[in-house]
Amino acid sequence: MTGDGDALITALARTLGEQLHAAGAQVSTAESCTGGGIAEAITRIAGSSAWFEVGFVTYSNLQKTRVLQVAPSDLERDGAVSQSVVEAMARGAQQLSGARYAVAVSGVAGPGGGSADKPVGTVWLAWAAADQMQSGCWCFAGDRDAVRQQTVQAALAGLLCLIEGRAADTWLHRLKETFA
Repeated sequence: MTGDGDALITALARTLGEQLHAAGAQVSTAESCTGGGIAEAITRIAGSSAWFEVGFVTYSNLQKTRVLQVAPSDLERDGAVSQSVVEAMARGAQQLSGARYAVAVSGVAGPGGGSADKPVGTVWLAWAAADQMQSGCWCFAGDRDAVRQQTVQAALAGLLCLIEGRAADTWLHRLKETFA
């Protein structure tokens, strides 16, 4: 993660921290394709221990079921890169951590692993708040680093939208506002 994208991630994480701190709330993460990148971005910000609860990196399907309690039937039926799995990851992270908010990601960062149904760049994201769940699927362009960077940006911007009472899938508009 380099350049302007990295600066954007830091700005999003800083704003997220400010909003979570003001609300007295915490966030947890459940990550697959980003390998802990969302948690890393959040903990760049001094004082993040006040609002970051825990980050789960569950790259394998086995750990998705063992750690986050994703149903094996969801993985078998839909695959790891799916709405059912990413929502279960978010709910598992939220329940295990006790955090008010959670974000989860699972995708095909590349360069291999894509298919006709789920090409390289396909990423499912889910955002949880209390009993609310929002999710969506996007196809990001670029190489592995670019896909992962865009996923971290979307995850953080979606959390901000959720905290601000907007639909989390309007994260792209939130990104534009960050540097407007």
